[in-house]
Amino acid sequence: MHQDVIDLRSFYYRTKLGRSAQVALQDALRTLWPNTKGMVVVGFGFAVPVLRPFLRDSQRVLAFMPDQQGVMPWPPAMDNVTTLVHETRWPVPAGSVDRLVVAHGLETCESPQDLLTEIWRVLSPGGHVVFVVPNRSGLWARTDATPFGNGRPYSFGQLESLLRKCRFSPEHHEAALYFPPSHGRFWQKTAKLWEKMGRRYNPQMVAGALLVEAAKNVHPGSAENPSRLTVPGPLEVLEGLAGSKPKPLPGNSFAVHRDGFER
Repeated sequence: MHQDVIDLRSFYYRTKLGRSAQVALQDALRTLWPNTKGMVVVGFGFAVPVLRPFLRDSQRVLAFMPDQQGVMPWPPAMDNVTTLVHETRWPVPAGSVDRLVVAHGLETCESPQDLLTEIWRVLSPGGHVVFVVPNRSGLWARTDATPFGNGRPYSFGQLESLLRKCRFSPEHHEAALYFPPSHGRFWQKTAKLWEKMGRRYNPQMVAGALLVEAAKNVHPGSAENPSRLTVPGPLEVLEGLAGSKPKPLPGNSFAVHRDGFER
């Protein structure tokens, strides 16, 4: 179930902990995408806290917020780029998005595979998506005092497995929120130091948020266990209507094969 936009806005824009989280997530995402010049960048869920750096050089930035969550205007003092959408039906043409960020969207949606299908549709053939999700073994997922304590937390392996099943190729990892989810003054003053030190350790053990970048896979049969269409041969079409499989008449000038006729 999606969180309410009022609660999300209050955390990120009205608390020191939320502002520290915003900076840490922006830095991690910019590590993956240092340059989006001329690209169309879209955020889904509540991604606006990490989208601001992309306003400077991207061709266009849009923020889609699911109707179960609600929408807010953003950015302040600028033309609004947010819109309310159904979580699995977005008002953009297929293949029109170069970069896509999903934050507070995957772990709270009702049908993750349907959401991933829509993400695959809107991404361009060379498009990339970054998923920002709560780390199932991190401190942030163990408290409901922050948005990362809601929904389904993931490990790197769980998220990558889901992405491969839905025709995505995981490429890069990042992590953020190494400092504790505390409003205490000491933790806020030392947040940047904790982020710097945390990168030296196993992110899956200590980070609060995991970031996985994946590419849209457009090759046939790229998904795991793809469904295959089996086309019967010309003589197998009648199989089951008679007691035995029909055979070609002797002396016929055509030799009959499964895949057609050959003189």
